[in-house]
Amino acid sequence: AGQDATAASPALSRWRFGVERMDAALGGGLARGQVHEIYAAEDGDAAAAAGFAMAVLTGLSAGLSVGGDGRSRSILWLRSAAAARRGGVLQAQGWADLGGRPQDTVFGVLPDELALLRAALDAVRSGTLAAVLVEHWGAMRAMDLTASRRFVLAAEATGTTPLFLHVAADAGASAAQTRWSIAAAPSSALPGKAPGAPVFDVELTRQRAGPSGLTWRLEWDREQGIFRDAALSGDTLPVPARTAGAGAGTGPDSIRRVA
Repeated sequence: AGQDATAASPALSRWRFGVERMDAALGGGLARGQVHEIYAAEDGDAAAAAGFAMAVLTGLSAGLSVGGDGRSRSILWLRSAAAARRGGVLQAQGWADLGGRPQDTVFGVLPDELALLRAALDAVRSGTLAAVLVEHWGAMRAMDLTASRRFVLAAEATGTTPLFLHVAADAGASAAQTRWSIAAAPSSALPGKAPGAPVFDVELTRQRAGPSGLTWRLEWDREQGIFRDAALSGDTLPVPARTAGAGAGTGPDSIRRVA
């Protein structure tokens, strides 16, 4: 589920979110081999934005293999040192709880944004990865229109999808295909008031050659690997207090690291 099986290659395929009107607005789903930007709506939405990114990465990489042996293509998650300090440690169990495969994820921390962008661009150009996520806190001055175009060209040539996760930053000029703003939303309560599936308030703030300014409330279905329209009525659980790094976890366990 969640994948266009008729696509000939990752560079031409789209991953379907699972919500019909959303996929229609995107021309059939989120395009692989294109640059996409994810912004936390507020600083306190950092964990929600990261969770949304994890869900999208899980969907984008589903069904993509290396060498025809059915082995999943890896994901590279790169963070600036500032993001690692402020955002906390990525937890492998949290990734697995969203339906992802943390064993197929390589996790790296770079000292500054220039090193971060160089490593990310080299990774995209390699063509061996399903996706590369670049996480940064604060203004990313080196990621200007020219730099974003380099990522677009590399992504289109290899089919690897670069995702940029921004927290505490204002959007600037970019050649990205889509730009998203993510906020935490209350989940539907399960029996016994247990926490339900993660829910996000999602806004498509920009799309090249397509509609923008559209909003959805989405619930992640880990079993199907897609989103669905979140229920807007009935019992809900309140959104936890927003603090920097909330929900980041305490240990990476099976996530491999690169320095």
